Amino acid sequence: MRFFRPGFPARWLYPDATFRIKTNCQVLCLTFDDGPDPFSTPQLLDILRKHNIRALFFCNGKAAEEYPDLMNQIRSDSHAIGNHGYNHLDGWKTDSATYINDVIMASEFTSGNMFRPPFGRLSMKQKRSLSKTFKLILWDIMAYDFDRDFGRDKSLRILKNKIRPGSIIVLHDTASSSANAILEEFIIFAKKDGYRFEIIDDSFNPIRNRIIEKGEKS
Repeated sequence: MRFFRPGFPARWLYPDATFRIKTNCQVLCLTFDDGPDPFSTPQLLDILRKHNIRALFFCNGKAAEEYPDLMNQIRSDSHAIGNHGYNHLDGWKTDSATYINDVIMASEFTSGNMFRPPFGRLSMKQKRSLSKTFKLILWDIMAYDFDRDFGRDKSLRILKNKIRPGSIIVLHDTASSSANAILEEFIIFAKKDGYRFEIIDDSFNPIRNRIIEKGEKS
């Protein structure tokens, strides 16, 4: 079963996490997980640059260490960078010490302020420890662009149908993702529908000083 929005369990487990930008304006935040990737990252950056959009990249520490030039390009294009762990561990299947050390190791190459847990899963002990240092950023829309069986047309349709003011959208910066194929069409659609794109920066300040909701109920 696929869930395109986080349900009540996620909001109950992580009440202090950020799922949306709290605003009545037509504002969206694009985020990309799992990069950088030598195939997909340059393409995503080209599209974002073409449309003058800044995004938030939750980078894998191992990939960030392997591709420092791509990390520099993300930064030079004024995008924000978040921490997505070093080895993409599942918090529900990993002991807390190993998991926390993995996130700390990734912070050297990514971010020491913002964290998105791989798979959106971490234990309460992991959350309590990491929340002392990191702001937990989840999402409002999951398009399943990483799932080849789902298909890019369905992913694009989910984006078009599910966006709402303040949506934080998660796509994926990997060679197997359909994000590169659907991103530009989605951006054009969203802009025509009156939306603009904003980001949350590395000090967790939404641009234009917008307030960020915590565990808002949908």
